[in-house]
Amino acid sequence: MAEQKKVALITGANRGIGFETARQLGKTGVTVVLGARQFAKAQEAATKLKAEGIDAQGIQLDVTNEQDRKSAAQYLEKQFGKLDILINNAGITTKDGIGKSRITEASSNEELHKVFDTNFFSVIRITQELLPLLNKSEAGRIVNLSSILGSLTIHSTPNSPLASFKNFAYNASKTALNAFTIHLAAELAGTKIKVNSVHPGWVKTEMGTDAAPLEIPDGAKTSVAMALIGEDGPNGRFIQETNKELPW
Repeated sequence: MAEQKKVALITGANRGIGFETARQLGKTGVTVVLGARQFAKAQEAATKLKAEGIDAQGIQLDVTNEQDRKSAAQYLEKQFGKLDILINNAGITTKDGIGKSRITEASSNEELHKVFDTNFFSVIRITQELLPLLNKSEAGRIVNLSSILGSLTIHSTPNSPLASFKNFAYNASKTALNAFTIHLAAELAGTKIKVNSVHPGWVKTEMGTDAAPLEIPDGAKTSVAMALIGEDGPNGRFIQETNKELPW
């Protein structure tokens, strides 16, 4: 009996790092399901990858929408009966952008709730929704797209290189996401599922701006590497550049 292909779901996959992650995974033979807020954009992105010979499908998945999350799980169950890789890539920042300091005093409740809803709460909810399918995989992998800006250690270090990048809502949401990674990895220890946070680097995306030093293909490499780790790979770690570990 032929070995069943791996299936990956990437959220926020119609552009940027998410799209490139889908492309790089697809090039390895993984079936990639691209989630996007709008079905048309998900389909358009999947069509581009199909033209490159990649087995790709697009679905509507606004991670903040409960019905979209449930529908995604139902779709994956019906189409594949399992999920091997979940890449929680979708994320937002404040209107100021991650490169500007945003002091806590200026962070409104609306801003905090909006950023945390996408970057933290929705990641928990979609992961919970899909854990039953990940448990059916021979080697389930969960990759949470974090940021070095979520590192409390680096931010609190005297003369930190991140001193001028204190966007409170965004940074705190990534710190919370890292806490989720630690807790979930501990709970799943001893299973076939591994969970890690990754920092893609400062990448030339809409969020990262053209000032960033890295191109999008470089930004996707760490997510892809963590999605394909073997049984001896890391679990509950914060990874940059495929093998460099960052402090929490």
